[in-house]
Amino acid sequence: LPLIARDLVSGGPLTYGILLGCFGLGAIGGALMNARVRERLTTETIARLAFTGFAVSASVSAVSSSALLTGAVLLIAGASWVMALSLFNTTVQLSTPRWVVARALSLYQTTTFGGIAAGSWIWGTTADTHGAEAALLASAVVMIAGAALGLRFKLPELQSLNVDPLNRFSEPDLPLDLKPRSGPIVVLIDYEIAEDDIPEFLEAMTERRRIRIRDGAGQWALMRDLENPTIWTETYHVPTWVEYVRHNQRRTHADAANGEKLRLLHSGAEPPRVHRMIERQTIVPHEYERFKRQADIH
Repeated sequence: LPLIARDLVSGGPLTYGILLGCFGLGAIGGALMNARVRERLTTETIARLAFTGFAVSASVSAVSSSALLTGAVLLIAGASWVMALSLFNTTVQLSTPRWVVARALSLYQTTTFGGIAAGSWIWGTTADTHGAEAALLASAVVMIAGAALGLRFKLPELQSLNVDPLNRFSEPDLPLDLKPRSGPIVVLIDYEIAEDDIPEFLEAMTERRRIRIRDGAGQWALMRDLENPTIWTETYHVPTWVEYVRHNQRRTHADAANGEKLRLLHSGAEPPRVHRMIERQTIVPHEYERFKRQADIH
């Protein structure tokens, strides 16, 4: 903005202050309009308009020699900037399960401010090499590309997501006296799937894999019985028993549809059978003695 004020509109410190004030007024206006705009437009539409509005503002600022015109389009830039950032912040919060929302927000904030730092260096270098006008036009092209990216990767509609805990899991009674840190735990779930339902089952299992890994499972795999091809087994690992309990408690209302779909695809007379197992390592005697000596040394 200082380069715009000095080089493109031939102004001084006062011009810079006025242009910065226009950007700030636009940001205030965008914040005031935010709630009303969200009532009328979808999340993805708002994001695309914000990207496009900022791109238009950058393009006009690049070719304008009038401080009045540049100040006017900076109002649009300020509104677009604050609406996009607040929208992304809200989307991250409301589309993330409650148990991991703090970590998701920290990653989002790190990425955002890291992007601002990287963008400042990239466009500053471009302006230094090719001039402020070229840097603004190039950044406008990138912002239009960002808006177009939404055609392929859309932001989730917040009203369609319920990421509150499902709270359907009850810890099973076990004959073994497991401690919270007992493990590793291996879980196997057997499904009986008709041949015609296999494509739909595999699609549902792709979503199930994402949910499992998000909730802390490892070594997820889907296997098919060679001797009885209608039997499919989902398997995954968790480090300890308490992690297995937490894994199940992390399931959300939005995940429930996936579980219901898999139960409907299961064609067995009984519900899918769940096997909960604990891994045990076997060590031959001479290896055990060596292992014990090494442990005594350490």
